[in-house]
Amino acid sequence: MEMVNVKVNGIAVSVPKGSTILEAARKAGVEIPTLCYMKEKNEIGACRICVVEATGARGLVTACVYPVAEGMEIQTNTAKVQKARKTTLELILSTHEKKCLSCKRSTNCELQKLCREYGVEEDTFGGYRPIYEIDDSTPHLIRDNNKCILCRRCVAVCNEQYVSVIGANDRGIDTNIGSPFNLKLNNVPCISCGQCTAVCPTGALTEKDDTDKVWAALADPTKHVVVQTAPSIRATLGECFDMPIGTNIEGKMVAALRRLGFAKVFDTDFAADLTIVEEANELVERIKNGGTLPMITSCSPGWVKFCELYYPDMLEHLSSCKSPQQMAGAVIKTYYADKMGIDPKDIVSVSIMPCTAKKFEIGREDQSAAGVPDVDIALTTRELARMIDRAGIKFTALPDEEFDSPLGEDTGAAVIFGATGGVMEAAVRTANAWLNGANEAIELEAVRGTMGLKTATVNVGGTELKLAVASGAAAAKVVMDKLKNGNPDGWGFIEIMGCPGGCVNGGGQPIQPQYVRDTVDLKAVRAKALYDQDKASAIRMSHESPVIKTLYSEWYDGFGGHKAHHDLHTTYTARKKY
Repeated sequence: MEMVNVKVNGIAVSVPKGSTILEAARKAGVEIPTLCYMKEKNEIGACRICVVEATGARGLVTACVYPVAEGMEIQTNTAKVQKARKTTLELILSTHEKKCLSCKRSTNCELQKLCREYGVEEDTFGGYRPIYEIDDSTPHLIRDNNKCILCRRCVAVCNEQYVSVIGANDRGIDTNIGSPFNLKLNNVPCISCGQCTAVCPTGALTEKDDTDKVWAALADPTKHVVVQTAPSIRATLGECFDMPIGTNIEGKMVAALRRLGFAKVFDTDFAADLTIVEEANELVERIKNGGTLPMITSCSPGWVKFCELYYPDMLEHLSSCKSPQQMAGAVIKTYYADKMGIDPKDIVSVSIMPCTAKKFEIGREDQSAAGVPDVDIALTTRELARMIDRAGIKFTALPDEEFDSPLGEDTGAAVIFGATGGVMEAAVRTANAWLNGANEAIELEAVRGTMGLKTATVNVGGTELKLAVASGAAAAKVVMDKLKNGNPDGWGFIEIMGCPGGCVNGGGQPIQPQYVRDTVDLKAVRAKALYDQDKASAIRMSHESPVIKTLYSEWYDGFGGHKAHHDLHTTYTARKKY
């Protein structure tokens, strides 16, 4: 590889030919500020915050796109550079709604941070400022273009997710990010994944905040309010409290939820185990009875919505199993309600999820095992963090506490649901035990990792079963297009997650600055916490879970019964894209 020698603020570094100034600076340990840049996704030099001085260049150049040359000397913080950046920030603020005190992103806003660092005055430039109507048409998202800085990060990730339902409209000072023909988001084929909210540097795109609904329920003496937490939350919530990425905070999370006032704190993981048992049973039935194959998992509501919108003629491939969130809600309002002698109508079931699409999912049809919604309120990881802050709970000082039994018991197989490939590995463990007589959980390394598409072949009951694991809608499209073309790879079982990397990278996870997203593999570090817990678990196969055994013996009358199908399975709807 040909290398190029440059100096960044006097520090000599050697980088591959073709590298940008930004890449060279990072290798030198110098961080150049950016707003629009996203590594390998949005390298457009639009915001002009990353300007630097470089020998051989005419004037200031944008570090994120300008290539280095042999012997180049780069200065990143001269008076000229700082003045240019400050002026750019002041120009951005001239059309930006500056309601920072009430903004969800206050203190975690990349624009706010830069303005503070450069001593920016709010009103240096006045004049015309476009005013936009807030779009709150969907269950999962608030879009406020009054806070948009036209960085186009959201456009880049929406394009990466294939759906591309937002882009630049109009020109000049009236340029805005929106949907075609300025349609509201509920009128375009958005899959509710929320990836745009995770990369927005300001408060222009945020999840729809439902915390006030939870506070109201907790204050209502007539309601029994319970909460469940998804597998991945334990590996991410700590980031909201400045803990290292990938820290497993399961015990502190449980303690915090109790202090918020929830009557019971349950673990969605028990329902992940339940999902595996139901999906494994469904797969075996399809294989034995000539059902539609390959069967595709249905745990991710973003993926399910994607299929309904873009591949409505392929819905028979989806497992009819509800997601773990919805299964947990169904069990809470049937089995748990019966055991506790509580009317399901008096239970408020809250979920803590990594995913904004979960807010959409709770409103889907055929998600009401007890005649009332399985789950009443779905919060993201970020919303839970805000509740903890509002309650004055010192999260890092909390003792570790355990989930409430029995709906807080899980296996290692359930924990890894939060990572791409985790559902597949958990399912294969149970299938391997049932059909091959295995007593130990296998390590299905081939489906681990953060690649968009992974494949493997396993022996199930004497049959070679080909597997595929996809994460992100773009990878899902590759898989579905192959199925439409006759499934040339011969896949028999497929796992698809709507978000790249799975739930650990869900649209509702903690916001990390783009510099961190560019330099740390968030998906891998967060997933490692889940695999570490799985490895340390005493029980690592879903069908061996004591709570699963109890449910099927006391409540569902064995596998494959009518009652289990009524409570734990659902239907899908072909949706129009426009």
